Amino acid sequence: MIDPKLIRTEPERLRQAQIRRGEDPALIDQLVEADEARRTAIGCFESLRARQKEVGKAVPKASPEDKPGLLAEAKALSAQVKEAEGGLAVAEERFTELMKLLPNPVFDDVPEGGEDDFVIVETVGTPRDFAAEGFAPRDHEELGKLLGAIDIERGVKISGSRFYVLTGVGAQLELALTQLAMAKALEWGFTPILPPALVKPSAMEGTGFLGQAAQDVYYLPADDLYLVGTSEVALAAFHSGEILDGAALPFHYVGYSPCFRREAGSYGKDTAGIFRVHWFDKVEMFVYCTPETAHAEHQKLLAFEKDFLEALELPYQVLEVAAGDLGLSAARKYDCYAWFPGQGKYREVTSTSNCTEFQSRRLGIRARYADGVGPVATLNGTLCAMTRTIIAVLENHQQADGTVRVPVALRPYLGGKAVLGA
Repeated sequence: MIDPKLIRTEPERLRQAQIRRGEDPALIDQLVEADEARRTAIGCFESLRARQKEVGKAVPKASPEDKPGLLAEAKALSAQVKEAEGGLAVAEERFTELMKLLPNPVFDDVPEGGEDDFVIVETVGTPRDFAAEGFAPRDHEELGKLLGAIDIERGVKISGSRFYVLTGVGAQLELALTQLAMAKALEWGFTPILPPALVKPSAMEGTGFLGQAAQDVYYLPADDLYLVGTSEVALAAFHSGEILDGAALPFHYVGYSPCFRREAGSYGKDTAGIFRVHWFDKVEMFVYCTPETAHAEHQKLLAFEKDFLEALELPYQVLEVAAGDLGLSAARKYDCYAWFPGQGKYREVTSTSNCTEFQSRRLGIRARYADGVGPVATLNGTLCAMTRTIIAVLENHQQADGTVRVPVALRPYLGGKAVLGA
């Protein structure tokens, strides 16, 4: 949720932000109208309530001649105040519901357009020339079978399509990636958290996942709980309703949790293997900071993601996401795309978003600064989404005989193994 003052002070900027996202700018006009109605209702209620208090104080002191008139006015005011209070509640509800529909305004220099308009910020590393090495690269499905690492058939048997089982060295590889990611996060000063994967509606709505992303969320109606698609939800709600110590900011958290996504709308996309699945584990970074330092913190999160990919010796690209492809909460987002030899292209493996004050306002999170209580900014960044990272490691480090070379940084977490399948 944005600062409501912006509806009155910068409506044109908000209209342009909607247009750049590909959203209807008419929402801003509706909000301006709703805000005016809300403020008018507040003024009417407060005026009547003030008069009601005046009359209430005057009645005991009134002369016998004046008292009947004051009592009659008090009775009339009571009805008017009740009616005004009801009108105010309706106006407030209308304004709040519209505000929930409004995405975070994107920064002015975020590229316009959709998925085809992402901007490549940099390319790091060079994909291997397998032809020069004398063999054609296998995809992760074939490698997973050769190594006894991925069992898709039994995953489908257990749970249905887009499920899988990691077995043997596949399970070991995920645990190794988890340990490496958490170890690096600890080096960078993050506090580790193992949050719940089930959250209340307030947490899901507060982080912006019940808007345009609602169709991708698993809901348990009997318990009124949601399965998270990312531990960002729980990490954001961790301080909901709190006033933080502004002098102690920034707070850096790193969470590890299972993630669940319905993948609605992805019918026919990436149906093979474990690239697009309904469940996967993920290590997620999360930051609470002052609004003024949010940009710098965003650059740090991106640098950490790059560091991790380089530790895994993966070629990758950094892309800035176009405005039309941003989620409800993000004002800017960078994706890292690793090279996938099995597909012959770069694919998304991590992302990091600057959500400015949007989530903290929705979740009621503020900080006490030297000059008073004020807003905080939140940011998130994926350090390691397991299934896609496993694909990238297997495919990029495969060898002609079907074995896989282990990146040096991972070896301490795999008992010193230099090769998988040897």
